[in-house]
Amino acid sequence: MVMINRKVLLVASAAMWLVPLTSQGASAKNNPDRSQFGRDIHVEVGETTGDLVCVDCSIYIRGQATGDATTLHGNVVVESGGQLSGDGTAVWGDIHAGSGAHILGDATAIAGAVRRDPQAIVGGDTTALEGTKWLMAIIVPPLIFLGAILSS
Repeated sequence: MVMINRKVLLVASAAMWLVPLTSQGASAKNNPDRSQFGRDIHVEVGETTGDLVCVDCSIYIRGQATGDATTLHGNVVVESGGQLSGDGTAVWGDIHAGSGAHILGDATAIAGAVRRDPQAIVGGDTTALEGTKWLMAIIVPPLIFLGAILSS
């Protein structure tokens, strides 16, 4: 029987969730992708970026993001005049769209809310699975499955 250290299992579980969120594709030099752990991302007026990924932090867009914005335990905030060309996704956080903000793709919050000003534009679907029960429904089943495999 193979014995696995609990710390190794915890790190492997975290990596299983974080690696897809932080994968970086090839990007143009003038629209770089950005990712952060524990430090907010700010896209200022006149600035253009590609995909944005933030773990345990929030994304604030006043300029233009040409890709998707994804947070884990943080918010996606598209401020007045800001534009997100892709999807905005917040897991365990909220999506905020201020007056005059544009989200051209979908706005999805899991274990959070989507709050948008009446003057904000969301081109795709708006979905909010509020409450932490949704987060548990997403995380717990794979961990139970992994535990069943390791215990056999």
